[in-house]
Amino acid sequence: MRSWANLPHSSLLASFLAASCLLVAGSHQELHEASGSRILHQTKPHTHEVHCSRERSRAAWKAIDEYLMPFVEKEKYELPSKCRLRPENDMFREQEQHKIHFDVNEWRCGFCKKSFRAEKFIDQHFANRHNNLLDNSQGRCLADLCGALHCDLTMEFKKPKSKCNDAAAARNRHRCESLADSCFPINQGHSASRLHEFFLHQFCDAHTCNGVSKPFPKGGRKQTNRFYLAICILTVLLLPVFYLIVFLHQREMKKGDQVFKRIGKTVHKKKPS
Repeated sequence: MRSWANLPHSSLLASFLAASCLLVAGSHQELHEASGSRILHQTKPHTHEVHCSRERSRAAWKAIDEYLMPFVEKEKYELPSKCRLRPENDMFREQEQHKIHFDVNEWRCGFCKKSFRAEKFIDQHFANRHNNLLDNSQGRCLADLCGALHCDLTMEFKKPKSKCNDAAAARNRHRCESLADSCFPINQGHSASRLHEFFLHQFCDAHTCNGVSKPFPKGGRKQTNRFYLAICILTVLLLPVFYLIVFLHQREMKKGDQVFKRIGKTVHKKKPS
């Protein structure tokens, strides 16, 4: 084997240059791969987590829709753009409007027409498949207003009543009054002034621990009683049957009268003169 000392200077120089080229090429490839991996990492879509309770947002909208909007509509008042009670300030509103409730155990997605057995499953579907429709911008989580709007009273599964806390009640009252000021500025006319006073009585006065005032004292949207509705439907269905029975009974009575008359005439003819 020849040693490096026995090689000509030109061969040594060529070997050195070749090794240097290989090292530079390898370093360039590693740098390129690392750069490519960073680009892939940076361009990977980032999914924003939604830190807003859908259930409590639904309860907040229910309180707004049932106990406030009927009175706003009656006054023909338009909520200001800065008012957080406007429907477009509910990040879940579009999804909620695309829920189709056919029956007790049948819900359908208005976007892709898939069916579900319970509302919680369609909620999960919206979160997984249609999350891109949410506008998770600041101020669009109605659940943040639950303390002011008494959401616990409108939720489907109500929480057990806890001991009243004066500090919490004061905070909720302050939030409630802030909503009244931003949504119904008293300097915006008679309708706004009346609704401002109404909102304080309907929502804010109950934020106290003295137990005197109750939420929603002015009532809300009139809901059709299901039992009453069932009775009405049953009456409508049975009424034709009732009249049919009466008609048949009267017809049979008339036939009976005619038969008795014929018998009477026959007996009268057979009597001896």
